[in-house]
Amino acid sequence: MTSARERLAGRRLGSRVRERLAPRDPLHPVAWARAELRGWARRHRWFLVVFGLGTLLRVVTTLGYRPALWFPDSYTYVVTAMRPRPDLVRPAGYSMFLRLLEAFHSFALVVTVQHVLGLLVGVMLYVTVLRRGGPPWAGALACVPVLLDAYQIELEHLLVSDTLFTFLVVGAVCLAMRRPLTPRSAAALGLVLAAATLTRTVGLPLIAVFALLLLAYGVRGASADARPGRAVARLTVPFLVAALLPVAGYAGWFYATYQRVGLVGSNGVFLYARTMAFADCSVMKPPPDLAVLCDSRPPASRPASQEYIWNAESPLVRLPGITFTKETDTLAGRFASLAIRSQPLDYLRGMLTELGRSFTLDRPVYPDPETYGYYEFPETVPPPPGRHPALVGKEFSQRYERGPVTVRITEPFAGVMRAYQDVARLPGTALLVILLVPPAAWAVRARWRPGAARTRRPPAHRLRSNGTHSNWADSNWGVAYVTAWALLLVPPATAQFDYRYALPAVPLACLAAALSVRASRPDMTG
Repeated sequence: MTSARERLAGRRLGSRVRERLAPRDPLHPVAWARAELRGWARRHRWFLVVFGLGTLLRVVTTLGYRPALWFPDSYTYVVTAMRPRPDLVRPAGYSMFLRLLEAFHSFALVVTVQHVLGLLVGVMLYVTVLRRGGPPWAGALACVPVLLDAYQIELEHLLVSDTLFTFLVVGAVCLAMRRPLTPRSAAALGLVLAAATLTRTVGLPLIAVFALLLLAYGVRGASADARPGRAVARLTVPFLVAALLPVAGYAGWFYATYQRVGLVGSNGVFLYARTMAFADCSVMKPPPDLAVLCDSRPPASRPASQEYIWNAESPLVRLPGITFTKETDTLAGRFASLAIRSQPLDYLRGMLTELGRSFTLDRPVYPDPETYGYYEFPETVPPPPGRHPALVGKEFSQRYERGPVTVRITEPFAGVMRAYQDVARLPGTALLVILLVPPAAWAVRARWRPGAARTRRPPAHRLRSNGTHSNWADSNWGVAYVTAWALLLVPPATAQFDYRYALPAVPLACLAAALSVRASRPDMTG
């Protein structure tokens, strides 16, 4: 005879069996999904807060300024979109982006897509930090400048190429950090960088940078019994083919149009303008054909570099024909080359001076009030364009929009963004501090592991499987770090500093800082 306790245990066991065998309540999956969603939201709550605020600010911007904000370059982009042909000053990548959206006849849609791309940059940064083992708070913190900086939001609302370029470059960096790298992902990386190069020519040096990084990855990933050359070619060949074929195709289109080799026809002109910040013809002693480009004023009394390209009083602009003819560009390039060879230290000093403008605590007006004003949310409707190319571009813009393109300012939304821009921006000094975090973290990590440089290299299969041993962890933040510095250095070296040229480097600097701090933890011993 069984006891009462045994009968109770049997009933409980039978109840559990019947519960498992019984059909589930259809509400159970919904409740489970809700619980999972709540748990996911708790884990990523800080990023969701930042992302939500960034989305709200962009909605307020689109309500306050319709259909879009205009920059002098905007009209040229539209002309190229409506009449496809290579431009002498800017590659046509952004114009083809406009062309893809032309069927909707809405610049408001264009800037909305750009705002979405800005938000996706934040998502890519956050996901990459988490994939590399960083904590959610670090990923959320890395996203704050790109999602909440008022100047970043204003740049997204301008009809210029920088938002698309930033999206492509950040996408390339995040793709390069995925493990393991395969020939297919290397080819995809090449295509993304090709698109970035055809959007802004500053992307061209990045192809060389990433080729070297893939070379290093291939060498580290080669097994002891495999030929290093084969391991390297496995990634670098598909990358270079995918990156250079589109660029070569565009160069062929450019040559067929202008009978000139290159992606643009203004490299010599812009470099000439850069060197006019220091060029001294008494030191250079140029031949007569170059002497016509000299400026007798001392460098301290000269205007900003861009004035030597667009101002009618520039020695270059006074030459016969348009500024960007093959002959004028070649002449300007020869002058710039002679100036750099004759005054290399002055060139370096000028480049560092321009670079230093990226790291100022305040935001001084530069290069002139007109250009600076385009980066501020306007209080009144901007005046119509005055230059002839912009007037032609305005006609094409009206055809694109199928209506007027005059900016309409709606309060109180516009006023909210103006007030927000007065207080919410990343100072240049803060960007410098962010860029100093990775080397500082590396130094701390080296102190924690003083024998790291003498440790034996991990087996090759560990490198291929997850790529997380200590040396490659350093190069992970190094990808973003080197790319950020390249974006900051190329404009001052070839043209001049501009506030919008510095913004694409900010998300990569933040990503490098977040990853370097994670890699500096003492438990990351590989």
